[in-house]
Amino acid sequence: MKAIRRMHVRTVLPQTLAPLHDLALNLRWSWHPPTRDLFASIDPELWDATGHDPIAVLSALRGEDMDRLAGDAGFVTRVREAKEDLDRYLTKPRWYHAEGAGRLADDEAGRSLEAIAYFSPEFGITAVLPQYSGGLGILAGDHLKAASDQGIPIVGVGLFYKSGYFAQRFNSEGWQQESYPVLDPDDLPLSLLREDDGTPVVIRLAMPRGGHLDALVWRAQVGRVPLLLLDSDVESNDPVRREVTNRLYGGGGDQRLEQEMLLGIGGVRALRAYSLLTGAPEPTVYHTNEGHAGFQGVERISELISGTGLTFDEALRAVRAGTVFTTHTPVPAGIDRFDVQAIRAHFFDEGCELPGIEHDRLMGLGAEDYPGGDRSRFNMAAMGMRLGQRVNGVSELHGAVSREMFSGLWPGFDLDEVPIGSITNGVHAGTWVDHRLYDLARAHLGKDMAARSVFTRLHEVPIAHFWATKRELRSQLIADARARLRRSELDRGVTEAELGWTQDILDPDALTIGFARRGATYKRLTLMLSDPERLKKILNDPQRPVQILIAGKSHPADDTGKALIQEMVRFADDPEVRGKIIYLPNYDIAMAQRLYPGCDVWLNNPLRPFEACGTSGMKAALNGALNLSILDGWWDEWYDGQNGWAIPTADGVEDPDRRDDLEASALYELLEKTVVPTFYDRDEDGLPQRWLDMVSHTLSTLGPKVLADRMVRDYTEKYYWPAAHAAWAVSDDDFAGARELAKFVRAVGRNWPHVRVDHVDAEGVGDAPQIGDEVKVHAFVALGDLDPSQVSVQMVLGRANPEDTLTDVEQIALEPTQSYEEGRHRFDGHFRLARTGSLGWTVRVLPAHPQLSSDAELGLVALP
Repeated sequence: MKAIRRMHVRTVLPQTLAPLHDLALNLRWSWHPPTRDLFASIDPELWDATGHDPIAVLSALRGEDMDRLAGDAGFVTRVREAKEDLDRYLTKPRWYHAEGAGRLADDEAGRSLEAIAYFSPEFGITAVLPQYSGGLGILAGDHLKAASDQGIPIVGVGLFYKSGYFAQRFNSEGWQQESYPVLDPDDLPLSLLREDDGTPVVIRLAMPRGGHLDALVWRAQVGRVPLLLLDSDVESNDPVRREVTNRLYGGGGDQRLEQEMLLGIGGVRALRAYSLLTGAPEPTVYHTNEGHAGFQGVERISELISGTGLTFDEALRAVRAGTVFTTHTPVPAGIDRFDVQAIRAHFFDEGCELPGIEHDRLMGLGAEDYPGGDRSRFNMAAMGMRLGQRVNGVSELHGAVSREMFSGLWPGFDLDEVPIGSITNGVHAGTWVDHRLYDLARAHLGKDMAARSVFTRLHEVPIAHFWATKRELRSQLIADARARLRRSELDRGVTEAELGWTQDILDPDALTIGFARRGATYKRLTLMLSDPERLKKILNDPQRPVQILIAGKSHPADDTGKALIQEMVRFADDPEVRGKIIYLPNYDIAMAQRLYPGCDVWLNNPLRPFEACGTSGMKAALNGALNLSILDGWWDEWYDGQNGWAIPTADGVEDPDRRDDLEASALYELLEKTVVPTFYDRDEDGLPQRWLDMVSHTLSTLGPKVLADRMVRDYTEKYYWPAAHAAWAVSDDDFAGARELAKFVRAVGRNWPHVRVDHVDAEGVGDAPQIGDEVKVHAFVALGDLDPSQVSVQMVLGRANPEDTLTDVEQIALEPTQSYEEGRHRFDGHFRLARTGSLGWTVRVLPAHPQLSSDAELGLVALP
């Protein structure tokens, strides 16, 4: 029998226990052990049964439970103290207030940056709110948490997926099976954004053929940071559009495009409603986490055209100034690209046009009009870069890869001048570092020093105590792994009677290696299986045993990735290694919080350079593990020879199978001759001193670098504050700056075909130039109708290879000295020779304007 309607009855708490409701709704509990301990103490068995979900615990309370708790004076005191602690956290000045805003962000008009919108298609905050699939979402969640800790005024914008990503299990053949548990937002730590009269806020987007897409707005509170999630499961939608936000990265046809329209366009409208209803400041800066939310810039352009009378070009300049775009993929296949016909239908069908958005201008934002591009596709990453004045990758290597990958947007510029920077990702220590390590630091370093010194002062903790704690963490992981494996085997059709072997698998004293990645081919899950017999020998060494725990999902549509997972599951089924290598299904935050602390080694062997960053190794390192990884992503820049091991890469080997064999052999070699012996080399007290020295070095040197606190400070100082100043500069005086900048860009674009370097003379360069010689340069350039003040003329000096390509360059500015007829001008400069060797130089002309963020921003350059 099925219910015809559902209703959600909330628990009414006694007044003395009422603060529990506020504590449960603020997701700070997910990284605050005292609050988690408080909820666990209500009923430890219920806490475990609900998956550590405060809302579920409160919903399960009966009247007698509440009477018992309300009558417990000690518990009531703990509730009051926990609420007071949360209030202090939410109001106490943090880094942004004490050191940040007053020191760097205030402008001459006395303004400070009060709101930053952070758009992402997924957010990994806690396993209780499963709105993430992998690294992108976990990074977004850590970004919000660290921003909250630092007091950075971010508001998150995303979508609410009623079925989340998917739950993973394996069938008897080891093939991944997906299921989609339905989430009820009333059972989650969410509140509905409502109008003043109590009715839900509804965001509406016009759709083709007279249709519409409506969405509710759910609010999650992540410490200080509000997170707005749009939900299309609204009765006013037709059945198809009710499903738009049903699954993360799911659906076919137009669903993905409509998801991204709702995220971008609807997200901006949700922000406007939120500010209107709560009095929260309107964002000055908009940060787009990957291209999925790129349409937020289009909506803001439309707003400005309608609300201020700006032209498209003027509004574009205003929007670009305050927009930051972060790309996360080093592979073209990872970029969202839509058929241009679908874009036309959704933006220009009668009744669904955005005011002021013209067909050609919108299409130009996403056009692949560069060599190798496909003009039938609308590229969301290209649009993100055209709408964002500041663009970055997520590690130094990824920044370099991105500059090459997107260089077609800036023709004529060397790769190192392509305006894509990098900020290396970080991870939120409060979420990922096991509380036992904090307890250990607190016991030996004192309460006040523990939180910030668990990384830099581990050497002051008795090393035997750390080693004992690490064994506890292995034991905790093993208990969790046994339970998960048992459930997995039952799902695969194994009977209870056949599962006795799962009770004593894994050894808390054995070297434990972790590997948890998406099932994408380039992550090479099965590289370790290149020589199965060699791997079996490593796992089965009786004196130096090794155990490997593996996890990770493959996208439901990726049969290649599923086949790799199946190959690994079947290998783990082999009686020769059963229980020594395990594939744990349904990798999520809850599993990760056991897996990272319990591992001694974190393995990562992607195909370089396809790992944009790869933060799982950071989380393992913060829990006292050593990385064993290909030099890719973050490991490429922060490996120092003492904080783990670098797997040699066979760069340049064209045959992919041959490359895999070479790199697999290098992995086996490291394990057999270095990693395993170092772990088992013990002193008279049974301690692996060399290993522990490496761990101590890792925590003290790598620990501070990989923190999300460092990451969000970097974003604030390098991108958010400059973007805010740029946004103010173009918006002051009724957008006079935007109007003037657009006028400049139009003039430059109109005249650039006539800009050229006609002739260059140099004085002081003899047959045998020497260090210290002064060289004078005279460049004669044609500028059309442009004024010399509107360009920058540079002499570019550098080392010249046999093909006359310049490297290691420096720019010397040339100043205008004379003007002639027909738009010709002379620019002069001088420099002193300070380098020896084969040098070369050239002269170039670039657009120049104080509101351009780089020489290459407009993608225009004139060379001889």
